[in-house]
Amino acid sequence: MNKKLKVSVIYAILCLITFFLFIRSDRQEDKYNQDVLEAKAIVLEVDDSDVVKSGISAIGYQTLQVRIIDGTYKGEKLSVSNPLMGKLDYDNYYKVKDKVIIALKTDTEGHIIDAKAVELYRQNYMLIVFIIFVILLVWYARDIGVKALFSFVFTILILWKLLIPLLLEGKNPMVIASLTLVLLSAVILFSVAGFTRKGVSAFLGTLCGLLITLFLTMIIGDKLGLRGMTAPYAETIVFSGYFHLDMRSIFYVAVIIGSSGAAMDIAMDVASACWEIKEKKPDISRKELIRSGFNVGRDVIGTMTTTLLLAYSGGYLTLLMLFQIRESSFSRIINMKIIAAEIMRTLVGSIGLVLVAPITALVAGLIMVKDTQPKQLDI
Repeated sequence: MNKKLKVSVIYAILCLITFFLFIRSDRQEDKYNQDVLEAKAIVLEVDDSDVVKSGISAIGYQTLQVRIIDGTYKGEKLSVSNPLMGKLDYDNYYKVKDKVIIALKTDTEGHIIDAKAVELYRQNYMLIVFIIFVILLVWYARDIGVKALFSFVFTILILWKLLIPLLLEGKNPMVIASLTLVLLSAVILFSVAGFTRKGVSAFLGTLCGLLITLFLTMIIGDKLGLRGMTAPYAETIVFSGYFHLDMRSIFYVAVIIGSSGAAMDIAMDVASACWEIKEKKPDISRKELIRSGFNVGRDVIGTMTTTLLLAYSGGYLTLLMLFQIRESSFSRIINMKIIAAEIMRTLVGSIGLVLVAPITALVAGLIMVKDTQPKQLDI
């Protein structure tokens, strides 16, 4: 077994362990109602007699006859309700043969006393898409793909099991997010590049860019009067009993996290290019290598800033369509709190990305080339 294959096997095992740790703690009990369980069921019959339809929305109750297909009550048939509130973004309209997640309320003896349909069961299709992603990633990137897959699963684990619980506990968002991003950057970049000069260059370039982005976010966010309540479900979180949370800092943290992936991407692009140049031309001077890194960085930045704009715009596409329908003025649009927040997110993130490339090129030149002669750098 060659070295690359051994490393790939190790990372594959780590990936499986990480994935197991993530799903192992998935609970079926409801946090606020200890006598409520979740189960998967298939719809056998649907009664819409208590549903009032108006256009594409519906209000009332569906009554579903279902059969539970997993868990303690597998095989049991029962009637469950599906409340419809006329909100298309929340409501689910079920039909026969649909697989659904139901909430079961039980008594002290374990007998079901009430049941309600919660969501359509979508995991199977998501699993299929994930498997396709894994196959294509490993097929094309080979050992690097296995490492990237480990980074992907590890990132999900850290965000869900470490960052979010600590934020909900009221810990300092800036400190927690900074430590989390340092950990994730190290794992992701060193997994792909190894503990090499290329990996160190990308890591230091990423950290410097994220530090600058954090600093700018705090200053500009305060000047724009953004308090973090524009984020989706922020108000819901606060009124769920989490009045102690610093939503403004959490919003700032979201900006940094949103740009961190692109920052790592740019840093690795520049560091990899500098490493390849150094490998092909070992006698290259530090000045020439840094200049080459700057040239590569310019090309990468040329598309990456637009990538951020498209990513953020896509998330609010329907809102932009609404502005077109109402023919709102440009001044009114850009001064709206929610739009100002997205503009700040895009511009501040882009500033950080623009600076990641030259910083990484400078670090790569200093680390990869032992040049004792001081030279003036023309950029």
